[in-house]
Amino acid sequence: MKTILKYMITCTIILLTNNCFAQNVHFIKNGIIEFEKRSNMYALIKKKINKNNESYMQQAFDNYKKNNPQFKAAKSTLRFNADKAVYKFEDESTPTTNNWLYNNPIADLKNIIATDFKTETSTIQKSVYEATYLVKDSVRKINWKITDETRDIAGYECRRANAIIMDSVYVVAYYCNQIAVSGGPESFTGLPGMILGLALPHDNITWFATKITEVTVPEKELLPPAKGKPIDNAGLKKILIAVFKDEGEYAQPYLKAFML
Repeated sequence: MKTILKYMITCTIILLTNNCFAQNVHFIKNGIIEFEKRSNMYALIKKKINKNNESYMQQAFDNYKKNNPQFKAAKSTLRFNADKAVYKFEDESTPTTNNWLYNNPIADLKNIIATDFKTETSTIQKSVYEATYLVKDSVRKINWKITDETRDIAGYECRRANAIIMDSVYVVAYYCNQIAVSGGPESFTGLPGMILGLALPHDNITWFATKITEVTVPEKELLPPAKGKPIDNAGLKKILIAVFKDEGEYAQPYLKAFML
């Protein structure tokens, strides 16, 4: 009888402790997250080298490594509240270089993405060479697989989730449920918390939060972009396929980048 009573008291203490802890957890629903996007240019360039072009590409790659860093970095921010978010790159400048290997479609993406969490829609301003499109559509539906792996990002504990998008793009995300908004960098959403870390391992690109500031974001900073030719994802894909129809396998990185 004493053993049972002792067990019941212990369980009660644990439940009360957990309840108090849950009540004291502060959930963030407004703020600004600063991200750093890092692109492994050495890996991206190396993928372009094959038996048909190695006679000149390998030498160009070797020269590139002598004068350029391995990683190309870009700063971006995600401003958000419980209902909306806007993701954009803060530094619009492009490093001056005469090396054509430095340019890469997925590394150079600088989309502006406005997400409406209530309507589950997004407005994305995309630059495709000289053209600017305003892609309005539903948010991408991602079939996330949540794991038990965790890591600290910018002082917040995050849990790992994996997914495949666009049939073949492997995605690893780390989300924080203490930031109670289902958003993230670029057009990645759909987890039970904010994505603070994102990686496309096979494409050598990562996005990681470097600073989170809890602050009320003015509504004017959450307005969607307005510049560009209105279109939806299906329409943009049709245009891209027509543009790259004669490029064969060389078109795939560009199609992937512009549809990301």
